[in-house]
Amino acid sequence: MASRKQLIVNADDFGQSSGVNGGVIEAHESGIVTSASLMVRWPAAAEAAADSRKTPKLSLGLHVDLGEWRYRDGAWTALYEVVPLDDANIVKEEVTRQLATFHDLVGKRPTHMDSHQHVHLREPARSVLREVARFLDIPLRHFNPGVRYCGNFYGQTAEGLPLPDAISADSLVKILRTLPFGLTELSCHPGRANDLDTMYRNERAQEVRVLCDPQVRAGLVSMEIELRSFRSGSGPRVNGIEIRDGKKTALGG
Repeated sequence: MASRKQLIVNADDFGQSSGVNGGVIEAHESGIVTSASLMVRWPAAAEAAADSRKTPKLSLGLHVDLGEWRYRDGAWTALYEVVPLDDANIVKEEVTRQLATFHDLVGKRPTHMDSHQHVHLREPARSVLREVARFLDIPLRHFNPGVRYCGNFYGQTAEGLPLPDAISADSLVKILRTLPFGLTELSCHPGRANDLDTMYRNERAQEVRVLCDPQVRAGLVSMEIELRSFRSGSGPRVNGIEIRDGKKTALGG
């Protein structure tokens, strides 16, 4: 694998709204998206899970959702917070709950894990998610040595200002050209409609267009970049929940 370039194109926020779901599926069926990360707390999560059953080549991971923050007036403020992020036990309980919900919706364990707005880069969520991923034997974004992460395909600055040139077809082709040998995950945020109260909203439809652009597909071919998706590993349990062959069993201890 190290002697060639392989790319996973992962759509975050799957399940957050019907518009996001439609954009993810379009970018998979007509574009280059190969994987998606499911936000299980949202009303459209069941719809997303149903959509994924119709697209079996789309690997499905868990997008752990502990909150969302937006940048306003020179500071980050909470749009919503699911649990206090400074309490490791409460964070662990919430991650376990979301993992169980994922299994209820999808019928199997996730192929990979990441988190909304990369909240797992900070403690204690960092240690909690690393423990979960280790038990499940699945890749955790930023913490798997076999999968490099690239977040350059994003239409805003770090402070939330519009950056439309970053999600153009030309920009994506340039990103592809700079990929190193080995396996890389490229994240994206496609969506069809502006049906979200979220920091990243208007850019989603443009992402769909670019991810489905023939120029991008042609670039992959000319650069001999192989598209692939996440694959589930082996790992029987996490925090008292056993996940095996489509069944969930509570364990003692």
